[in-house]
Amino acid sequence: MQNPPAVRERGADVTDVATGYAAGYYESYSVVGLLALVGVLFVAVAFGAGRLLRPAVPTPEKLLTYECGVDPVGEGWAHTQVRYYVYAFLYVIFAVDSIFLFPWATIFAAPGYGGTTLVEMFVFLGFLAVGLLYAWKKGVLAWT
Repeated sequence: MQNPPAVRERGADVTDVATGYAAGYYESYSVVGLLALVGVLFVAVAFGAGRLLRPAVPTPEKLLTYECGVDPVGEGWAHTQVRYYVYAFLYVIFAVDSIFLFPWATIFAAPGYGGTTLVEMFVFLGFLAVGLLYAWKKGVLAWT
């Protein structure tokens, strides 16, 4: 009569497999961490070398505020009107929204998507038109 095979505990086998997966998981993150550490050390060494090697001779001319080669005149505070920011904000909104037109154009050419994507795009363009109409009614687009 043969002896029965040795019975291994199921918990030990599952633990070994889980430990193997965890080791591989953390090993991939250790490579990223090591690369980040090397990057930080590279920047720190570059800044330290620059600080040690540069000449430190402050003169009154070097301590002046530099504005594109023009000597600073007057106060340092200048009032900028809000409408410039509003125009920039509207431009960014419509520029980013226009990016969504390119994927739509590629899907629109695919068979079976024509009617659905056309309706979706008109809804999207409707939202843009409502936003533009709102800005126009508020007087934001009037350049005075």
